Amino acid sequence: MTWGTFGTVHIITIILTPLLNIALYFALKGRSRRTQMIVLGILSFSGIAAILFNLLNWGSPLEYLPLHLCSLNALALPFAVLLRSEKLGNLLLLWSLGALFAIIINDASAGFELLSWTFVFYYFPHVLELGIPILLMKLGLVKLRAKCIISTIIITMVSYTVIHFINVLVNNYCLKGGITNPSGEIIQVNYMFSITPANPLLQLFYSIIPHEYWYMYLVVPVVAVYLGVIYGAHWLITRKKNKAVAESAAA
Repeated sequence: MTWGTFGTVHIITIILTPLLNIALYFALKGRSRRTQMIVLGILSFSGIAAILFNLLNWGSPLEYLPLHLCSLNALALPFAVLLRSEKLGNLLLLWSLGALFAIIINDASAGFELLSWTFVFYYFPHVLELGIPILLMKLGLVKLRAKCIISTIIITMVSYTVIHFINVLVNNYCLKGGITNPSGEIIQVNYMFSITPANPLLQLFYSIIPHEYWYMYLVVPVVAVYLGVIYGAHWLITRKKNKAVAESAAA
């Protein structure tokens, strides 16, 4: 049985994604900080295991470099957990969206056999890459800080810019050298989709700014709104709780 796209199996796995992370939250909620850190620390390396699997399994390392957003998340996640880094933890609240999109928009992976090693090393690391940054906040291991919005956007766009130049260098190198993948095709990479859009939303952005690299800057206001909603909601909830505590103390 293959994973498929928006069939019954795929939809079940999408539903399971938050449920697995919710289950992990309740399993850790009453535990000591030490236990929480050990469990999340171990699980945080699942993305790195997936990166190594992809580099070795497909016979085309240049096409599986850890340069997509979910891969950057995977590389940073162990540091965010083990260091309890405020800046990294807040950054990964944004980068974890790459893992969510990888599960929902799974066109390139739809042919994976369910519970095969290719599926396991794709699905479960993405589940954890999505959930662990949120769990760090919910368990109180890292604080949600609105002041990190600027650094989050800057780090993301600097990373995107560096990766765009890597795309250009790799593509020129492969084109001039005739470097092919196992299918015999000239290798052309598109990490973080800086060259061409890969989904309807990015295609909309590209129709507005039809230029590689630059079109992705239309994501910035979307990201700002997304982060604004998260931090705004957190501020309102915190304010309401503090007001209730103050009123209770006054009574």
